[in-house]
Amino acid sequence: GADWVATGHYARLDHSGDQPRLMKAVDASKDQSYFLQAVSASQLRHCVFPLGGMEKQDVRALARESMIPTHAKKDSTGICFIGERRFADFLNQYIPAQPGAIVTIDGQELGRHRGLMFHTIGQRQGLGIGGVENAPDAPWYVVDKDLAGNRLIVAQGNDHPALFSSGLTTRAIHWVDEKGPLLPAQLQVKIRYRQPDQPARLEADPAMGFRLRFDEPQRAVSPGQWVCFYDGDTCLGGGIIESRTNN
Repeated sequence: GADWVATGHYARLDHSGDQPRLMKAVDASKDQSYFLQAVSASQLRHCVFPLGGMEKQDVRALARESMIPTHAKKDSTGICFIGERRFADFLNQYIPAQPGAIVTIDGQELGRHRGLMFHTIGQRQGLGIGGVENAPDAPWYVVDKDLAGNRLIVAQGNDHPALFSSGLTTRAIHWVDEKGPLLPAQLQVKIRYRQPDQPARLEADPAMGFRLRFDEPQRAVSPGQWVCFYDGDTCLGGGIIESRTNN
């Protein structure tokens, strides 16, 4: 077997302690520690991230000097492992689409969706419900998904209150060092890639597992996505968002 595994992730490792610490990359705009939150310290012990201490422009310059053909290739913005395919087409191969109703938060049906899997909280484009009779001339946004009823719930306005949550719950947290911080704890969190760190308080909840309360309400908290916890530049771990809360 191999002694080390080197990857192109923009992240760093600090080996000064008993266990390696997962750290943010020097290039904050390319930091990928969010995607590595589920890797354990024992696994990181055998990892090397050569790009974590470099700016992206310096990586390109080094690739150009080394005559690597992809040195000028555009940055990827899609999901790298599905190739040049539309994400909806990829999902269709594995998940049967179940069309359903698009409704307002008051229950008024406005149209039909092709499947809840094709939509995300905060989405504006692709809903096909413009020009609703007796409704203000403002864009519609996905604010929730009713999984049991297969309904896509929408509201008008980029800053509609239904888009914001005061907190979230997660049933389990993977801590990189397997122990995690002493709870309750004030931490910084991300609920999506490249989101600026948000201050929040994390505490254990006997019924839900863990409960997180943001210092300021956050937009488009999406159950099923990951919440990642940080202490400064150190990535502590993360968990799958179970539900969002408003209290």
